[in-house]
Amino acid sequence: MSERNDEQVPAVVLDYLPNGRADDNRPQHQKPPLTYAVGVEDFRLFEVTLAEDVHLTITDRFDADASADDVASVREIDNEDLSGAAQQELEHAIRAIVEADERRFVDFYNDAQPITLRLHQLNLLPGIGKKLRNNILEERKRKPFESFEDLEERVSGLHNPKEVLVERVLEELQEEDLKYRTFVRREDQ
Repeated sequence: MSERNDEQVPAVVLDYLPNGRADDNRPQHQKPPLTYAVGVEDFRLFEVTLAEDVHLTITDRFDADASADDVASVREIDNEDLSGAAQQELEHAIRAIVEADERRFVDFYNDAQPITLRLHQLNLLPGIGKKLRNNILEERKRKPFESFEDLEERVSGLHNPKEVLVERVLEELQEEDLKYRTFVRREDQ
């Protein structure tokens, strides 16, 4: 939960509070607008205090960089620090990010590597055991996957590979003590 001062940080709005936080005891006119957002590149979660007169809506993309003109401050947060509305929107936002950058996520299936002698990155995905992992590895040797549809058609038993990734990202966001993280970068990493 540190203050951030990185370069450009593309993010998606999960919740927008035009009158700031409910637990802020200042008069309403003194509370700055606030948004909860998820980073597009590494799925970090943010609480962003916005500059005055900035209005965002859920699903808007914006630059969550503390030096951006629309942003007063940025704080990286954990999943449990999100508002209830932001938590409800999170899965939809992750799905939209995966769909918007399909090539990046299909390439995960093309490029995933062993982590240890017994564990492969593909095995971190929900529902992918040894047999399915081997099917994916065999098919990608023949030809790289072009799309989620191509993956589903060529790998018997792999149903909805996009949703498998969405589930994994959610798991990485919600589980504090995961040993391996593939998609979500935490501030302590």
